[in-house]
Amino acid sequence: MLWYDPNGENRRPYKPDRLSIWGFLPMFSGLIVETGRVARDPEPTPGGGCRLEVDLSAELVARLPRPASGASVAVSGVCLTIVNLLAISPSAFNPTAFAATFELSPETLARTSLADLRAGAEVNLEPALRMGDPLGGHWVQGHVDGTARVVERREQGEFRILAFSLPGSLERYLVLKGSVTVDGVSLTVSGLNADRFEVALVPHTLAATTLRDLVPGDRVNLEVDVLAKYVERALASRAGSGRAESPELLAPGGWA
Repeated sequence: MLWYDPNGENRRPYKPDRLSIWGFLPMFSGLIVETGRVARDPEPTPGGGCRLEVDLSAELVARLPRPASGASVAVSGVCLTIVNLLAISPSAFNPTAFAATFELSPETLARTSLADLRAGAEVNLEPALRMGDPLGGHWVQGHVDGTARVVERREQGEFRILAFSLPGSLERYLVLKGSVTVDGVSLTVSGLNADRFEVALVPHTLAATTLRDLVPGDRVNLEVDVLAKYVERALASRAGSGRAESPELLAPGGWA
């Protein structure tokens, strides 16, 4: 694949430090690097959007490209762009070192749970993948498909089962033991019904993410596996063209 510098006069191949599999689209893995706090209530902006300020650690900022303005960070599963990064003085009450400002569009506020955030709220944070970073979760775009509610929470020793409502428009994209992103966390579907799905949280996920605090009624961001969407689109296109795979070709793979 050829990569191009969008700012260069002569478009030339180069190796970026941000990972993308489609052009310059930032990608994430669903493995949370840290949690941060909303510094203050979101500030409304003209047109129905708002500005959101989140505290970041020096360790996370070190993973961002230079300059950091324009860098992508997934905030509770939503891919957002840093418009301003301000160094602050750490204290015993606020050990973070930077405050990042993001601009949220009306579309983002309408489609995600970020409109519910207030000062002090905790959010999951993941910077965009860099070339060479391990992909321990699954391909996550940070493009939220919708929101869901926690409908059940039950303990299993040191583990926890969470059940979520499942919007009808997304039901076809989930499969048992498949991947789903909840508030930016890559998870495996452990239970699936027509109107709900379940995930099993291990102790590390409970300790490292905001999922530990979820209770029935809480709203979360959902992103289904993007590969399922591409498969659906490809099959629909093939069906619309009247093409069909030969049974002789499908049978060896067990698909016929």
